Parts: sequence; structure tokens; C-alpha cells
Amino acid sequence: MTAEMVTEETRQPLAARLAQNADGILEQIAREYGVSTFEVVKNLPSEHCAIVAGEKFADVLGDVTSWGPILFIVHTPDIVLECEGALPPGSYARGYYNIHGDSPIGGHIRADNCRSIAFVSRPFMGRQSCSIQFFNEAGEAMFKIFVRRDEARELISEQVEKFVALRERF
Repeated sequence: MTAEMVTEETRQPLAARLAQNADGILEQIAREYGVSTFEVVKNLPSEHCAIVAGEKFADVLGDVTSWGPILFIVHTPDIVLECEGALPPGSYARGYYNIHGDSPIGGHIRADNCRSIAFVSRPFMGRQSCSIQFFNEAGEAMFKIFVRRDEARELISEQVEKFVALRERF
């Protein structure tokens, strides 16, 4: 079922489930309800999610370059790839947004495919999490940027402040 085919019959139980418990792996919840990951995110209670247009792609990533080391995740049906490091500045060339620098995070992103950006703050595995998730037209996550945790597994407060400030800016 694509995001365009989501009906009230699907949306109501999904929204109710998320209102009762926003925890869980978003992609797994999407499979359970037969919807896209973005449809799950859109149905999170408003206190857990703010969505902005994909046109803000470079602005959002540009801000994150000042956060220090973040957790960069690509989640596909076959792998959850996690990379920790500072996000290098990027620039557009040859149809890609290119990120290169002195970091393990680097590569080429089809930024034009980004339709929506979600600022998600919700419980995950019983602990608060904060992430910025970039979604393509199919409603699947292109990649996610998470606020890191310290040695005690608590969110790094300076990054939470930057996350909140960026979310509020948009």
C-alpha cells in the first residue's frame, strides 16, 4: 500500500497505536500497517513530530554540520547502517548533494528526491530519542540523523538544544 492509498480504516488504528505508544521501529510499524514509513511518522502525535518540506534539505544539513559528531543511519530492508562522526559541509554538483571531509560520513545524496524532512522526538526502546529523518517520494527514509548519547546513554544536551532550535526555526 502506498502513502496515497492510505485510508481512514488504516490511519485511525495507526494513529491510535502511536498515541498509546510511540515507541518502536518505524519501518517495522509501517510493515505491520501496510503503509510507508513516512505515513507512520505523519501519524505520530504532534508533540513527537514536526514536518518541513524537502526544499529545506541543504539548510537543515548545513545546520547539522555545527553539531559535532552525530549518528548517521541508513535503514533499508536489508541493513541498518550506523556511522558516527561529524557531518562535513556539502555542496551541489552533477545532480547530487556531495558531502566530503575529515569524517567517516561522506558520499553523494540525490537531494532532489527529498520530499519531506521530519524532526522526530519520541521514545525508542524505552529511552527518549531525537532524529531528523529525510523522506523520498515513496515515503521511505533516505537517511536519518540522530542526536548522540553520552557514556551514560543519555542524550547529549547540547545537541538536543541544537535539534530543538533547528526544529523551531522551520
